[in-house]
Amino acid sequence: MLAPERIPTDDLARVRRLLHRRPELSLVEFETARFVEAELRSLPFDDLRTGIGTTGLLATLKGGRPGPVTLLRADMDGLPISELVEAPYKSENAGVMHACGHDGHVSILLAAARTLCERRADVPGTLVFCFQPGEEGSGGNKLMIDDGALENPRVDRSFALHLYSGLDVGKIGIRDGAFFASADQFTLTLSGQGGHGAMPHTAIDPVVAGAYLVTMLQTLVSREIAPKDPLVLTVGKFEAGTTFNVIPDKATLLGTVRCFDSEIRRSIPERMERILKGLGEALRVDHELAYKFSYPPTVNERAMNDIVRELGRDVVGADGLVDPHDVVMWSEDMAFMQEQRPGAYFIVGSRGGDNSSYPHHNARFDIDERALEFGYRMMVALGLKG
Repeated sequence: MLAPERIPTDDLARVRRLLHRRPELSLVEFETARFVEAELRSLPFDDLRTGIGTTGLLATLKGGRPGPVTLLRADMDGLPISELVEAPYKSENAGVMHACGHDGHVSILLAAARTLCERRADVPGTLVFCFQPGEEGSGGNKLMIDDGALENPRVDRSFALHLYSGLDVGKIGIRDGAFFASADQFTLTLSGQGGHGAMPHTAIDPVVAGAYLVTMLQTLVSREIAPKDPLVLTVGKFEAGTTFNVIPDKATLLGTVRCFDSEIRRSIPERMERILKGLGEALRVDHELAYKFSYPPTVNERAMNDIVRELGRDVVGADGLVDPHDVVMWSEDMAFMQEQRPGAYFIVGSRGGDNSSYPHHNARFDIDERALEFGYRMMVALGLKG
């Protein structure tokens, strides 16, 4: 039997709510890390490493049977959002909220760790429980790799899950190949010549150039990339000027680019430069493009996915296992580990009604806590799978 008979339902909810009340931002999850460390030190691990990738933790459990080294991961950080959910477990840290379900991920992995420690004799190989900081844009996964998270013991494979409000409770989603998109960042500076708002002919207006640029960049999506290849290019910030009647010298645009295809991803800066050069010649502005390749696509290996599918059928039944058809252009820094080791990333449905149907990163985001049980059962099953 892969899944344990006793499901610690009350404990899953208790820990999740405790963490939800005390969210912390990326790479400053000090209180969260202390709580996780205290929980882990009460268990008979063979090794416990702290301060990995700033605030991360790695707990190693040697099983009683031969098998691979398997890493199971949960991310710990919250978001800079003021929570609007009116619940007893509402955030007590002003302006910070667990609006992406990471509190649930930590609760799930802690509970699975307790059960797998109790069942050490049944564990094949070695398990590494990875509690990761800084997923929300800080690349905490890569920081942990740089601090040796995949070595001593050398990890053979990895598994991670994400609670998802776009999927009903009792459903598990998995897809072969690229599951989540890459996420890159750009900063564009357009330089012109300032002047009086009533005399635009004496100035070189970077605001007008920037307005054209926002729409021109969308032609990369609509006219240069095949419709079968998803691409998102979003300008999220446009900053220029100081008052209503002054044409400024500069305009700055910040944005993100997301896709699944590595060749398309590498081509975007060159394509942007071509548009910028033409815009500069047409409107007399100079430009500077700073482009940062950040999170790569999260790519699932078929063999690892097959393990998730096999165990998922036991946990949620054949009808509960789905291939999400909607394209989610999220990014996920577990991509860094899955670049170096075979891995599978899957989603666990957390939508159980109106209150748990808000999108991630929304101030009203919440989960149906029944989802915690399904995540827990999957993590335990993965820990017992050779």
